[in-house]
Amino acid sequence: MRNVVLGCLALLLLGAYPAEGQAKHSVKWEELTSADFRDAIAQAQGTCLLPFGILEKHGPHLPLGTDLLNVRYAALHAAEQHYAVVFPEYYFGQIFEAKHEAGTIAYSAELQLRLLQETTDEMARNGCKKIIIVNGHGGNENLLPYFAQSQLDKPHDYVVYVQWGREEPKGGPEKKDHVDMHAGETETSTMMIARPDLVHQERAASESGADQKRVNLPDDVYTGIWWYARFPNHYSGEGALATKELGTFEMNAWIAAIDEAIRAVKADDESLKFQNEFYEKSKHPLDTRP
Repeated sequence: MRNVVLGCLALLLLGAYPAEGQAKHSVKWEELTSADFRDAIAQAQGTCLLPFGILEKHGPHLPLGTDLLNVRYAALHAAEQHYAVVFPEYYFGQIFEAKHEAGTIAYSAELQLRLLQETTDEMARNGCKKIIIVNGHGGNENLLPYFAQSQLDKPHDYVVYVQWGREEPKGGPEKKDHVDMHAGETETSTMMIARPDLVHQERAASESGADQKRVNLPDDVYTGIWWYARFPNHYSGEGALATKELGTFEMNAWIAAIDEAIRAVKADDESLKFQNEFYEKSKHPLDTRP
Protein backbone atom coordinates (compact mmCIF):
# COMPACT_ATOMS: atom_id res chain seq x y z
CA MET A 1 0.00 0.00 0.00
CA ARG A 2 2.96 2.30 0.71
CA ASN A 3 3.96 2.06 -2.95
CA VAL A 4 0.44 3.00 -4.05
CA VAL A 5 0.45 6.08 -1.81
CA LEU A 6 3.90 7.14 -2.99
CA GLY A 7 2.81 6.63 -6.59
CA CYS A 8 -0.25 8.83 -6.09
CA LEU A 9 1.90 11.57 -4.54
CA ALA A 10 4.34 11.39 -7.43
CA LEU A 11 1.51 11.69 -9.97
CA LEU A 12 0.13 14.70 -8.13
CA LEU A 13 3.53 16.41 -8.29
CA LEU A 14 3.78 15.60 -11.98
CA GLY A 15 0.40 17.16 -12.69
CA ALA A 16 -1.48 13.96 -13.38
CA TYR A 17 -4.05 14.98 -10.79
CA PRO A 18 -5.60 18.45 -10.56
CA ALA A 19 -3.74 20.61 -8.07
CA GLU A 20 -5.36 21.72 -4.84
CA GLY A 21 -7.97 24.38 -5.59
CA GLN A 22 -8.00 23.61 -9.34
CA ALA A 23 -11.45 22.96 -10.81
CA LYS A 24 -12.20 19.26 -10.83
CA HIS A 25 -15.38 17.56 -11.95
CA SER A 26 -17.35 15.30 -9.64
CA VAL A 27 -16.54 11.62 -10.05
CA LYS A 28 -20.26 10.81 -9.78
CA TRP A 29 -21.92 10.28 -13.16
CA GLU A 30 -25.29 11.45 -11.83
CA GLU A 31 -23.93 14.78 -10.54
CA LEU A 32 -22.41 15.95 -13.83
CA THR A 33 -24.16 18.24 -16.28
CA SER A 34 -24.19 17.08 -19.89
CA ALA A 35 -21.43 19.54 -20.82
CA ASP A 36 -19.34 18.65 -17.78
CA PHE A 37 -19.80 14.97 -18.57
CA ARG A 38 -17.94 15.44 -21.87
CA ASP A 39 -15.03 17.03 -20.05
CA ALA A 40 -15.13 14.39 -17.33
CA ILE A 41 -14.87 11.52 -19.83
CA ALA A 42 -11.86 13.22 -21.40
CA GLN A 43 -10.29 13.80 -17.99
CA ALA A 44 -10.89 10.13 -17.13
CA GLN A 45 -9.35 9.00 -20.45
CA GLY A 46 -12.55 7.09 -21.14
CA THR A 47 -12.20 5.08 -17.92
CA CYS A 48 -15.39 4.49 -15.92
CA LEU A 49 -16.21 2.45 -12.84
CA LEU A 50 -19.34 0.36 -12.39
CA PRO A 51 -19.53 -0.49 -8.66
CA PHE A 52 -21.67 -3.63 -8.42
CA GLY A 53 -23.56 -4.32 -5.20
CA ILE A 54 -26.79 -6.10 -4.27
CA LEU A 55 -29.87 -5.81 -2.07
CA GLU A 56 -30.00 -8.64 0.46
CA LYS A 57 -30.17 -9.35 4.17
CA HIS A 58 -26.91 -8.75 6.01
CA GLY A 59 -27.43 -10.42 9.36
CA PRO A 60 -29.70 -8.77 11.92
CA HIS A 61 -27.62 -5.60 12.20
CA LEU A 62 -26.60 -4.26 8.77
CA PRO A 63 -28.65 -2.61 5.99
CA LEU A 64 -29.89 -4.47 2.93
CA GLY A 65 -27.65 -2.35 0.73
CA THR A 66 -24.42 -3.10 2.61
CA ASP A 67 -22.59 -4.42 -0.46
CA LEU A 68 -23.83 -1.55 -2.57
CA LEU A 69 -22.88 1.08 0.00
CA ASN A 70 -19.47 -0.40 0.73
CA VAL A 71 -18.38 -0.85 -2.89
CA ARG A 72 -19.59 2.58 -3.94
CA TYR A 73 -17.77 4.20 -1.02
CA ALA A 74 -14.53 2.46 -2.02
CA ALA A 75 -14.96 3.18 -5.73
CA LEU A 76 -15.73 6.88 -5.22
CA HIS A 77 -12.70 7.39 -3.01
CA ALA A 78 -10.45 5.56 -5.46
CA ALA A 79 -11.78 7.59 -8.39
CA GLU A 80 -11.08 10.80 -6.49
CA GLN A 81 -7.45 9.74 -6.14
CA HIS A 82 -7.04 8.85 -9.81
CA TYR A 83 -9.90 10.37 -11.76
CA ALA A 84 -12.57 8.14 -13.27
CA VAL A 85 -16.31 8.53 -13.77
CA VAL A 86 -18.36 6.37 -11.40
CA PHE A 87 -21.71 4.95 -12.53
CA PRO A 88 -24.73 5.32 -10.19
CA GLU A 89 -25.93 2.61 -7.78
CA TYR A 90 -26.12 -0.79 -9.50
CA TYR A 91 -27.56 -3.82 -7.70
CA PHE A 92 -28.96 -6.08 -10.44
CA GLY A 93 -26.86 -9.16 -9.69
CA GLN A 94 -27.06 -12.77 -8.52
CA ILE A 95 -28.70 -13.31 -5.14
CA PHE A 96 -31.09 -16.26 -5.51
CA GLU A 97 -29.74 -17.80 -2.30
CA ALA A 98 -31.30 -15.01 -0.23
CA LYS A 99 -34.81 -14.98 -1.71
CA HIS A 100 -36.21 -16.37 1.56
CA GLU A 101 -35.16 -13.20 3.42
CA ALA A 102 -37.21 -9.97 3.46
CA GLY A 103 -35.91 -7.11 1.33
CA THR A 104 -33.91 -9.23 -1.10
CA ILE A 105 -34.30 -8.29 -4.78
CA ALA A 106 -33.38 -11.21 -7.04
CA TYR A 107 -33.65 -10.69 -10.79
CA SER A 108 -33.79 -13.56 -13.28
CA ALA A 109 -30.48 -14.81 -14.68
CA GLU A 110 -31.49 -13.71 -18.17
CA LEU A 111 -32.28 -10.18 -17.01
CA GLN A 112 -29.06 -9.91 -15.00
CA LEU A 113 -26.95 -10.56 -18.09
CA ARG A 114 -29.09 -8.57 -20.50
CA LEU A 115 -29.24 -5.50 -18.24
CA LEU A 116 -25.53 -5.59 -17.54
CA GLN A 117 -24.76 -5.88 -21.26
CA GLU A 118 -27.03 -2.99 -22.16
CA THR A 119 -25.59 -0.93 -19.31
CA THR A 120 -22.00 -1.38 -20.46
CA ASP A 121 -23.06 -0.82 -24.08
CA GLU A 122 -24.70 2.47 -23.08
CA MET A 123 -21.71 3.49 -20.99
CA ALA A 124 -19.47 2.85 -23.99
CA ARG A 125 -21.79 4.81 -26.29
CA ASN A 126 -21.23 7.73 -23.94
CA GLY A 127 -17.45 7.48 -24.18
CA CYS A 128 -16.55 4.87 -21.54
CA LYS A 129 -14.23 2.70 -23.60
CA LYS A 130 -12.60 1.15 -20.53
CA ILE A 131 -15.19 -0.09 -18.05
CA ILE A 132 -14.06 -1.48 -14.72
CA ILE A 133 -16.77 -3.47 -12.95
CA VAL A 134 -15.87 -3.27 -9.26
CA ASN A 135 -17.40 -6.23 -7.49
CA GLY A 136 -18.81 -5.69 -4.01
CA HIS A 137 -20.87 -8.88 -3.66
CA GLY A 138 -19.66 -12.46 -3.23
CA GLY A 139 -22.64 -13.85 -5.14
CA ASN A 140 -21.34 -12.15 -8.31
CA GLU A 141 -17.98 -13.92 -8.30
CA ASN A 142 -19.12 -16.40 -10.97
CA LEU A 143 -21.46 -14.05 -12.83
CA LEU A 144 -18.91 -11.34 -13.58
CA PRO A 145 -16.09 -13.45 -15.07
CA TYR A 146 -18.72 -15.16 -17.25
CA PHE A 147 -20.00 -11.77 -18.35
CA ALA A 148 -16.48 -10.60 -19.18
CA GLN A 149 -15.87 -13.80 -21.15
CA SER A 150 -19.15 -13.34 -23.02
CA GLN A 151 -17.81 -10.09 -24.49
CA LEU A 152 -15.90 -12.26 -26.96
CA ASP A 153 -19.19 -13.37 -28.54
CA LYS A 154 -19.44 -10.31 -30.77
CA PRO A 155 -17.45 -7.14 -31.51
CA HIS A 156 -17.38 -4.24 -29.05
CA ASP A 157 -15.48 -0.98 -29.27
CA TYR A 158 -14.73 -1.09 -25.55
CA VAL A 159 -13.20 -3.42 -22.97
CA VAL A 160 -14.78 -4.77 -19.81
CA TYR A 161 -12.47 -5.31 -16.85
CA VAL A 162 -13.54 -6.98 -13.60
CA GLN A 163 -11.97 -5.86 -10.33
CA TRP A 164 -12.67 -8.64 -7.86
CA GLY A 165 -13.16 -6.47 -4.80
CA ARG A 166 -11.64 -7.10 -1.44
CA GLU A 167 -8.80 -9.57 -1.22
CA GLU A 168 -7.35 -10.32 2.17
CA PRO A 169 -4.78 -7.56 2.80
CA LYS A 170 -1.64 -8.36 4.77
CA GLY A 171 -1.10 -6.88 8.19
CA GLY A 172 -3.65 -4.84 10.03
CA PRO A 173 -5.58 -5.61 13.22
CA GLU A 174 -5.86 -9.25 14.21
CA LYS A 175 -9.22 -10.81 13.36
CA LYS A 176 -11.15 -12.89 15.88
CA ASP A 177 -13.96 -14.07 13.59
CA HIS A 178 -12.94 -17.38 11.99
CA VAL A 179 -16.07 -17.69 9.82
CA ASP A 180 -16.54 -14.08 8.67
CA MET A 181 -18.09 -14.74 5.26
CA HIS A 182 -21.17 -12.50 5.33
CA ALA A 183 -22.08 -9.62 7.70
CA GLY A 184 -19.36 -10.79 10.06
CA GLU A 185 -16.42 -8.97 11.61
CA THR A 186 -14.91 -7.60 8.39
CA GLU A 187 -18.05 -6.49 6.57
CA THR A 188 -19.49 -4.90 9.69
CA SER A 189 -16.20 -3.08 10.27
CA THR A 190 -16.14 -1.62 6.75
CA MET A 191 -19.75 -0.46 7.11
CA MET A 192 -18.62 1.41 10.23
CA ILE A 193 -16.52 3.47 7.82
CA ALA A 194 -18.86 3.71 4.82
CA ARG A 195 -22.13 4.31 6.70
CA PRO A 196 -21.72 4.12 10.47
CA ASP A 197 -25.22 5.53 10.93
CA LEU A 198 -26.70 2.33 9.48
CA VAL A 199 -24.81 -0.15 11.68
CA HIS A 200 -26.80 -1.62 14.59
CA GLN A 201 -24.01 -3.59 16.20
CA GLU A 202 -26.02 -4.18 19.37
CA ARG A 203 -28.28 -6.47 17.29
CA ALA A 204 -25.45 -8.55 15.85
CA ALA A 205 -25.67 -11.32 18.46
CA SER A 206 -29.45 -11.69 18.17
CA GLU A 207 -29.05 -14.33 15.42
CA SER A 208 -26.51 -17.06 14.86
CA GLY A 209 -23.95 -16.69 12.11
CA ALA A 210 -22.43 -20.11 12.79
CA ASP A 211 -21.92 -22.73 10.09
CA GLN A 212 -24.77 -25.25 10.49
CA LYS A 213 -23.02 -27.85 8.28
CA ARG A 214 -26.31 -29.43 7.27
CA VAL A 215 -24.93 -30.81 4.00
CA ASN A 216 -21.65 -32.72 3.80
CA LEU A 217 -20.20 -33.08 0.31
CA PRO A 218 -16.66 -33.30 -1.09
CA ASP A 219 -14.97 -29.96 -1.73
CA ASP A 220 -15.07 -30.55 -5.50
CA VAL A 221 -18.84 -31.15 -5.59
CA TYR A 222 -21.02 -28.06 -5.93
CA THR A 223 -24.73 -27.57 -5.32
CA GLY A 224 -26.63 -24.29 -5.36
CA ILE A 225 -28.23 -24.96 -1.97
CA TRP A 226 -24.88 -25.11 -0.17
CA TRP A 227 -25.13 -21.59 1.29
CA TYR A 228 -28.64 -22.02 2.68
CA ALA A 229 -27.70 -25.42 4.09
CA ARG A 230 -24.76 -23.96 5.97
CA PHE A 231 -26.05 -20.47 6.81
CA PRO A 232 -29.87 -20.50 6.85
CA ASN A 233 -30.01 -17.09 8.58
CA HIS A 234 -28.07 -15.55 5.68
CA TYR A 235 -25.48 -14.50 8.24
CA SER A 236 -21.97 -15.89 8.48
CA GLY A 237 -19.65 -14.81 11.30
CA GLU A 238 -19.90 -12.50 14.29
CA GLY A 239 -20.64 -8.88 13.51
CA ALA A 240 -20.36 -8.01 17.21
CA LEU A 241 -16.56 -8.36 16.88
CA ALA A 242 -16.29 -5.50 14.38
CA THR A 243 -14.15 -2.42 15.07
CA LYS A 244 -13.56 0.89 13.31
CA GLU A 245 -9.83 0.15 13.39
CA LEU A 246 -10.33 -2.97 11.27
CA GLY A 247 -12.80 -1.15 9.04
CA THR A 248 -10.34 1.65 8.32
CA PHE A 249 -7.58 -0.83 7.46
CA GLU A 250 -9.80 -2.97 5.22
CA MET A 251 -11.41 -0.04 3.43
CA ASN A 252 -8.09 1.71 2.78
CA ALA A 253 -6.70 -1.50 1.31
CA TRP A 254 -9.75 -1.86 -0.93
CA ILE A 255 -9.53 1.74 -2.12
CA ALA A 256 -5.84 1.26 -2.89
CA ALA A 257 -6.61 -1.89 -4.91
CA ILE A 258 -9.25 -0.09 -6.98
CA ASP A 259 -6.91 2.85 -7.50
CA GLU A 260 -4.24 0.47 -8.73
CA ALA A 261 -6.76 -1.08 -11.13
CA ILE A 262 -7.71 2.36 -12.49
CA ARG A 263 -4.08 3.24 -13.16
CA ALA A 264 -3.40 -0.12 -14.82
CA VAL A 265 -6.49 0.08 -17.03
CA LYS A 266 -5.70 3.64 -18.13
CA ALA A 267 -2.25 2.46 -19.17
CA ASP A 268 -3.59 -0.60 -21.02
CA ASP A 269 -3.41 -0.02 -24.77
CA GLU A 270 -3.28 -3.71 -25.68
CA SER A 271 -6.59 -5.29 -24.62
CA LEU A 272 -8.79 -3.54 -27.18
CA LYS A 273 -6.23 -4.16 -29.90
CA PHE A 274 -6.15 -7.89 -29.17
CA GLN A 275 -9.92 -7.96 -28.75
CA ASN A 276 -10.36 -6.55 -32.27
CA GLU A 277 -7.74 -8.92 -33.64
CA PHE A 278 -9.60 -11.83 -32.07
CA TYR A 279 -12.93 -10.75 -33.57
CA GLU A 280 -11.44 -10.62 -37.05
CA LYS A 281 -9.84 -14.03 -36.71
CA SER A 282 -13.02 -15.53 -35.31
CA LYS A 283 -14.78 -14.77 -38.61
CA HIS A 284 -12.45 -17.14 -40.46
CA PRO A 285 -11.22 -19.79 -38.01
CA LEU A 286 -9.89 -22.04 -40.78
CA ASP A 287 -7.42 -19.33 -41.75
CA THR A 288 -5.93 -19.16 -38.26
CA ARG A 289 -2.39 -20.49 -38.18
CA PRO A 290 -0.12 -21.23 -35.19
